[in-house]
Amino acid sequence: RQEQKKTKGGVSGYDRHCRNLTEAQREQYRAQGITPVIRFKIPLDGATSFEDILLGTIERKNTDISPDPVLIKSDGFPTYHMANVVDDHLMEITHILRAQEWIPSGPLHVLLYRAFGWEPPKYCHLPMVMGSDGHKLSKRHGATSVREFRNAGYLPEALINYISLLGWSSADDREFYTKEEIAEIFTLERLNKAPAVFDYKKLEHFNGVYIRQKTDEELAALVLPFLQRDGLVGGTPSDDELHLVRGSIPIIRERLRFLSDAPELVRFLFREIESYNLEDVIPKKTTAVETLGYLEAAEGLLDGLAERSDEENERLFREKAEELGTKLGNLLMPVRVAITGTRVSPPLFESLRLLGTDRTKARIAKVKALLADAASRG
Repeated sequence: RQEQKKTKGGVSGYDRHCRNLTEAQREQYRAQGITPVIRFKIPLDGATSFEDILLGTIERKNTDISPDPVLIKSDGFPTYHMANVVDDHLMEITHILRAQEWIPSGPLHVLLYRAFGWEPPKYCHLPMVMGSDGHKLSKRHGATSVREFRNAGYLPEALINYISLLGWSSADDREFYTKEEIAEIFTLERLNKAPAVFDYKKLEHFNGVYIRQKTDEELAALVLPFLQRDGLVGGTPSDDELHLVRGSIPIIRERLRFLSDAPELVRFLFREIESYNLEDVIPKKTTAVETLGYLEAAEGLLDGLAERSDEENERLFREKAEELGTKLGNLLMPVRVAITGTRVSPPLFESLRLLGTDRTKARIAKVKALLADAASRG
């Protein structure tokens, strides 16, 4: 290798040293305890070609093919190229669809098939899948294994549907297909030659659409493992936990991008709020004293809330806000933060029903005490 670097401009590779050894030379190597490998003699002239379903005729000069590659190593194990060809032949593989980065191996594999006297399968070298930065998709772009996508909260049907559209399109240009529909209409002829870009935002959109197609019962079963993973629900859920899980689905489904979003959205139903940020509790341009009054007024509307419709509850809260001379949001926001710990949460009245009047009043009381303390300190 060092000599090649000196004489060939830095290019190194097997120089076919053992291609034409005499038997005496072979015996000399054996006497030294050297176990031979089995190499494949690549023709020294001419070219090798094969037909690719997508790309047409692909031809390489034999001098450009890896020189006399090893087929069987000295330990008796086959190399990849040998195993690939033999396995595919024995399994009666008729079509090989693989990435275009495997094109350089195509002529070698075809030569091996011909050397064995076997008919090569039909090849179709697919366009590469690139990241948004134009480079080959890799771990630096995000999840790269099925397990990682599953753990991140993607649905299998969303992933299958989206990946089927990378480098392929149907005649009707639809976006959403079931697995059965894809199997029915997929054809190699509609593959694109150009590389495809893996768009995680697009996949996120697909995932959200498929999530919202689930029934409440199906979605509850799908998010349950994520709630268990985060320790919100026990390994064997209690009846009360299952009641909260099922009840939370209608109020979070529109907010779910991934199944893994569920724990953060419903955490307030399963865990008490450890601490509050009064900046979130107090509406803009109001004071701690005013906010304390808003919470006390809202507290008076809690009894009977579960039995009233959302429209009726909103009307009562709106009337109370008008009575106090403030905006509806100034009345609702402190309640929202008190029961969920955040300004962004599922719909308020549905959340209050699930949480229950007693737990709601207890949390409001805790925030009222914090506001009273803040007001006393000026």
